[in-house]
Amino acid sequence: MSFREETEEGRNDLRRPFLHTGSWYRMGSRQSSMLESSQVIRDSSISVLACVLIVALGPIQFGFTCGYSSPTQAAITKDLGLTVSEYSVFGSLSNVGAMVGAIASGQIAEYIGRKGSLMIAAIPNIIGWLCISFAKDTSFLYMGRLLEGFGVGIISYTVPVYIAEIAPQTMRGALGSVNQLSVTIGIMLAYLLGLFVPWRILAVLGVLPCTLLIPGLFFIPESPRWLAKMGLTDDFETSLQVLRGFETDITVEVNEIKRSVASSSKRSAIRFVDLKRRRYYFPLMVGIGLLVLQQLGGINGVLFYSSTIFESAGVTSSNAATFGVGAVQVVATAVATWLVDKSGRRLLLMISSIGMTISLVIVAVAFFLKEYVSPDSNMYNILSMVSVVGVVAMVIACSLGMGPIPWLIMSEILPVNIKGLAGSIATLANWFVSWLVTMTANMLLAWSSGGTFTLYALVCGFTVVFVSLWVPETKGKTLEEIQALFR
Repeated sequence: MSFREETEEGRNDLRRPFLHTGSWYRMGSRQSSMLESSQVIRDSSISVLACVLIVALGPIQFGFTCGYSSPTQAAITKDLGLTVSEYSVFGSLSNVGAMVGAIASGQIAEYIGRKGSLMIAAIPNIIGWLCISFAKDTSFLYMGRLLEGFGVGIISYTVPVYIAEIAPQTMRGALGSVNQLSVTIGIMLAYLLGLFVPWRILAVLGVLPCTLLIPGLFFIPESPRWLAKMGLTDDFETSLQVLRGFETDITVEVNEIKRSVASSSKRSAIRFVDLKRRRYYFPLMVGIGLLVLQQLGGINGVLFYSSTIFESAGVTSSNAATFGVGAVQVVATAVATWLVDKSGRRLLLMISSIGMTISLVIVAVAFFLKEYVSPDSNMYNILSMVSVVGVVAMVIACSLGMGPIPWLIMSEILPVNIKGLAGSIATLANWFVSWLVTMTANMLLAWSSGGTFTLYALVCGFTVVFVSLWVPETKGKTLEEIQALFR
């Protein structure tokens, strides 16, 4: 064997997926008897929906991490003697870890595959939850939160990419929305379980999604598009055949994927200087703008510390009210999933940001008026109910548009040759602002609940202007037609 052949073989070995496509069906596809192999694959074939449901455990873990800090604040601060600022650091550290994970996720997913990337994400999540469960002071508490955040940062990038790459074109929109829906389910589960179990047990329960995800990854195929990009032709065709069903003719889709991979490999890399061109900087501005405004509107501050907000509103059963918010968020996100391809992106964003602005103004006014009313009066109780209704209305309005759609818009408007660079910048911006919001929310609420919601309302008001002036409608347009809008 020549040196060149040895080198090429070594490179191909390095490009093998971290988790193999699955010997349980690949061995069947290589049997000498075609009839026998047909029966093996037909009996063992895994549907796309099953694959999506397995990887959806990742976003459920994502949501559980977001929701954990709300029902546990009082118990953790009491047991470990934390101040408000120390607990705020704990709540926000998941975002710091997520920033690191988001930056690394693209390279990890490209190097070892989508399944391997999710495996890498699951391990620090499990370790992080165990650190929190056994924490005796802030050191283990903070370390666990950082590890959770790192895993969540990888999950937030990899799961949507995997779903988009395995889904057939006719199901991509519906299946892609499962990601955001799973996040809201994770948040609701954290709120619900927080009503019944201590914070240490709740942290142990947080291990379950990733503990189930790890074995599940061995029973689903790797992304066929990633396999094709890595030049693993046999694995690529086997994976696609399993996803589409053994009796389905995949010739056309195989050829399309091969052409796409060949075309993308010929594109030159984008340089920072090229971002000065309008066709690049304008969609990047819109994508980053929406993702930053999504966080500055305060939704994560509300979700992370909703129990504190309801206590400030005078609600006696604040954790139960928090669970109600989580349940409402799941329903509203499901409605948005159904509406997004019917009513369009811009309309939902406008309705969402206007609804958030009105709701936040109502909450702010209610908190300001409560300062001048006796806690024993009927008016105080009425204002407490108004503030709770306002918070719930804000969550509903956000879930209808500003929650799920900014990520969708960004994926649609960014040109293919800057998606890697621009997507990393936008994702980092989103997590950084999320960290700022969760870091300051508790302290702002301690300073003035009314003032905090006034600030959030001003941001949502600006979002209305931003959407009306700069965000294009992408419903019903091809990616090429969307990119032509910026030329």
